[in-house]
Amino acid sequence: MQLTTPASPPRQPRSEGQLVITAKYDGGRARLGDLRQQGSFRALFPHGARDDVLAIMLNTSGGITGGDRFDTTAIADAGAALTLSTQAAERAYRIAGDEPGSVTVQLRAAENAVLHWLPQETILFDGAGLHRTLDIDMHPTARVVMCEPLILGRRAMGERVGTARLHDRWSVRRGGTLVFLDALHLDGPVQDMADQIGVADGAGAMAQVMLAAPDADAELLRIRALLPPTAGASLVRDGLLFIRILAEDGFTLRRSLIPILEILTRAPLPRTWSL
Repeated sequence: MQLTTPASPPRQPRSEGQLVITAKYDGGRARLGDLRQQGSFRALFPHGARDDVLAIMLNTSGGITGGDRFDTTAIADAGAALTLSTQAAERAYRIAGDEPGSVTVQLRAAENAVLHWLPQETILFDGAGLHRTLDIDMHPTARVVMCEPLILGRRAMGERVGTARLHDRWSVRRGGTLVFLDALHLDGPVQDMADQIGVADGAGAMAQVMLAAPDADAELLRIRALLPPTAGASLVRDGLLFIRILAEDGFTLRRSLIPILEILTRAPLPRTWSL
């Protein structure tokens, strides 16, 4: 009798992407320096009258699931201005096993540089698993605006996130010194947890926003005047403003978020935000 080994289930195809973008200051304006893109990650550069280099990131695989890995490095050289956004909302889909999808972002802003990290929403679907790390290394004279919006399912389509995992970690170094560290960890019945009054009181969308700049303190009162009752803004330390926003859904979140971002970036948001 011949014994056979049971066939292992086929390994699910994984998506990987790497993106490296550098903006330099040349001839009195910001210009694209280095660009490297690999795998399922691409950058588009819309034409238009802007003072910065605008890069629109595109995940050609259509979303993130278990085992996927996407890495971004964005560098604004001395005096340069660089804005990064996405073509559409990112989607974190159900994972088949225990391995989450991985997103790693490294931002570098040199002397007198401006760097804006403005992706559109990440939609967390039921059963999703996502691990994101965002590290910023900036010169004390640089100006950095960061935003990460998150939506728990699409309420307009009757979706509800049962169980999911999300781990977000932000770190900011200014002049080589760690000045900010924040982590968000969701694991389990995410929407049930968010429904609790002491957690998110039923919110289905949220965002974290940060301004790190020498004049960040001057923006606090102006930003607070725009915030809904479900949001808060504070100065973590001199030159570092941090904002959290909770909202019923993605539409309500955008209504609060867009004017805040346009104040902090001192410019209209990329057109992809309105498509």
